[in-house]
Amino acid sequence: MTHQQIIAYCLKKPGAYLDYPFDPGVPVVKVKAPSQEKGRIFAQPFTLHGEPKVTLNCTPVSAEFYRDAYPGAIVRGYHCPPVQQPHFNTVSLSGAVPDAEVLEMIDFAYETVVAKYPKYIQKEIRGTRRRSD
Repeated sequence: MTHQQIIAYCLKKPGAYLDYPFDPGVPVVKVKAPSQEKGRIFAQPFTLHGEPKVTLNCTPVSAEFYRDAYPGAIVRGYHCPPVQQPHFNTVSLSGAVPDAEVLEMIDFAYETVVAKYPKYIQKEIRGTRRRSD
């Protein structure tokens, strides 16, 4: 998968939007409800040493599962502080992980982030549509 495909897929999710909080050349995909000022990151595509990668939000249990299933191709969140690393996986987009699996991890990342919001915010997020709709 390419970064553009990942971003396009992520932006189809309710409440998802593209942001550049770290650097103008480093996109992240966040999710938020319309009533909120700031969103939470669920996907961050980037390139490391010429190789495309994406860091995705997850749970510590799912993180270990995917790291065990794809050793070396999925690692702890590369650019995350140590305290956050168990909650993020960095996935190589070199082909070692099937595209269908990457899409499943994106879906899980999105759901993981939405689940962290209070129920009323979750309902508001799920009621939103893409900005292009």
